[in-house]
Amino acid sequence: MLAVIGGSGFNRWDALHVTGSVDAATPYGAPSAPLTRGLVAGCELLFLARHGDPHRIAPHLINYRANIAALRDAGVRRVVAFASVGGIAAGLPAGSVVVPDGILDYTHSREHTFVDANVDAVAHIDFTHPFDPALREQLLGAAAGAGIAVRDGGTYAATQGPRLESAAEIRRLERDGADLVGMTGMPEAALAREAGLAYAMLAVVANDAAGKGDSAAAVALEGAQARFDAGMASAREVLLALLRAEAGGA
Repeated sequence: MLAVIGGSGFNRWDALHVTGSVDAATPYGAPSAPLTRGLVAGCELLFLARHGDPHRIAPHLINYRANIAALRDAGVRRVVAFASVGGIAAGLPAGSVVVPDGILDYTHSREHTFVDANVDAVAHIDFTHPFDPALREQLLGAAAGAGIAVRDGGTYAATQGPRLESAAEIRRLERDGADLVGMTGMPEAALAREAGLAYAMLAVVANDAAGKGDSAAAVALEGAQARFDAGMASAREVLLALLRAEAGGA
């Protein structure tokens, strides 16, 4: 089963025909919201609002372990995560859709692993490619088939939040090789890997990162809203195209 994790700008999905919900309980507590079960294009999936519904949980307070554990326990094997991001690299204006292939983690003080004192043995997961290559290719193929322009690849820098970054911090991230900056990709991606879930991301650029382009003086939030909304709509269309392709091939 596929799960969709909705982020800022995607708390609910109108295309989802709701058939039920799952009030999941995990050893790590409750997830951000009940898991919504439904059908899209004939495919059953689960939808989880990462920040809760309504949007109320800040990035550093999200119970990522509970979210991923709840999806795993519900039978999910693949996760498409939506994320709103700041654009660092050139050529990524507000509204751009990216399927990233790399992660840099600058978060701290988050519960970032399922490995704790109760495990019998420490397991070291391979995280060379943090986003599942096969699922990434499926998203890229769906975008191409639907005629939706997306960027193939890019490095996502995960910062602590909830404050936005300084211009100096963005310059550092750029030197480190980051193309995008967000606050929720980690530990979400690593926990999905630990849980054995194929995980990929559709990142939508909400604005230029601090010190870049329209955000040279201050981060341009309101002025880029319409382009971000259009980009989020395009990202949802990519997901819909993926589900239609799978339904057609079933």
